[in-house]
Amino acid sequence: MFVLLLAVVLGAAHYYVWKRVVRDTTLPGRARRIGTVVLVVLYVLMMAALSVTRLGTSFDAVIGWPGYLWLAGAYYLVLLLAVLEVPRLLLVRAARRQQRVPVAVGAEVSGGAPEAVAAPVPEAPGVDPGRRLFIARSLAVAGGVAAAGVVGYGATQALGDPRINRVPIALGKLDPRLSGYRIAVVSDIHLGPLLGRSHTERLVRMINEQQVDLVAIVGDLVDGTVERLGEAAAPLRDLTSTHGSFFVTGNHEYYSGAQPWLTELERLGVNPLRNERLAIERAGAAFDLAGVNDVNGESFDDAPDYARALDGRDTSRPVVLLAHQPVQAREAAKHGVDLQLSGHTHGGQMFPFHLLVGLQQPVRSGLETVDGTQVYTSNGAGFWGPPVRVGAPPEIAVVELRHNFAG
Repeated sequence: MFVLLLAVVLGAAHYYVWKRVVRDTTLPGRARRIGTVVLVVLYVLMMAALSVTRLGTSFDAVIGWPGYLWLAGAYYLVLLLAVLEVPRLLLVRAARRQQRVPVAVGAEVSGGAPEAVAAPVPEAPGVDPGRRLFIARSLAVAGGVAAAGVVGYGATQALGDPRINRVPIALGKLDPRLSGYRIAVVSDIHLGPLLGRSHTERLVRMINEQQVDLVAIVGDLVDGTVERLGEAAAPLRDLTSTHGSFFVTGNHEYYSGAQPWLTELERLGVNPLRNERLAIERAGAAFDLAGVNDVNGESFDDAPDYARALDGRDTSRPVVLLAHQPVQAREAAKHGVDLQLSGHTHGGQMFPFHLLVGLQQPVRSGLETVDGTQVYTSNGAGFWGPPVRVGAPPEIAVVELRHNFAG
């Protein structure tokens, strides 16, 4: 049902694009037929990218790259053409006003001879076809160029190096001896048909360069099985930090086979936290690091269990919780969590889609407080679907815990 609904919605969007970019800009004939065929092929390619790439075929990348790029292009083309409806209406009205034509009527003058004078007539019911075609083509070109520019910019953001975002966070319970403790937070890597081993190697290199105390991978590492993507994830074994690397499941792990991936990550030296916690100690001081499963685990008999992970601990020291979705902070706050580290939202990934994120998640990006618990939500280091990011650049966050915030 979801795929059918998606096909209908995207089909309606493509009909709108066809109407404005093909039908309105061409005369009946060969050019219109070619434009129609091209748009139909792009629609089929896009739907194939959304469905076939989930099956793990050898054509994933071949179909995925053009299909997902066109998905982003169609998204922005529809948005821009919709915005251009306003100038379209104004231009058509102006053209109609200019089409008032003078009509000669007889009038007598002093010599008795009639003289032609002009009298206005009502506004013409339509616009000259040539002028209408010029308006349609001009706006179609403007929308197409703008959409291509946005997608091109977004692709450079998505495929370029993630930003290193340094985030100081004050925890009132933190022992001064732990002040300055640094956690590299990376989420939503999304290894899959478009991102492979080289992406993982780049992330590992960038994280290791920060020389952090701990690495936290907060879900959505993969979009595929261990058999398909085990080699792409292998560089994770090279992560280095003082206290090791830790992982919690995201929703995409459950779509990809969570248990085999948890086993594989343990083999690579990345420690899954499955509704559990441990003490992180330095210089005789400690804080608790906990992790809970993603909320989608409920559908796979692997639900988050906050009580198991958080109850019975020493409440005099702070607890840092790894949880894939920011919305989990509402439950975490009931258990006295001081700081939650999350991902999932991609920061919205493609403006203005970020406006919808707030309907489901309390924190779209960055550091905020939810019910008394501080929540840091990472933009993520990869992408899902289109290899495009607009207004939400990829990041690796380096969270620095502080006893007293000093700016």
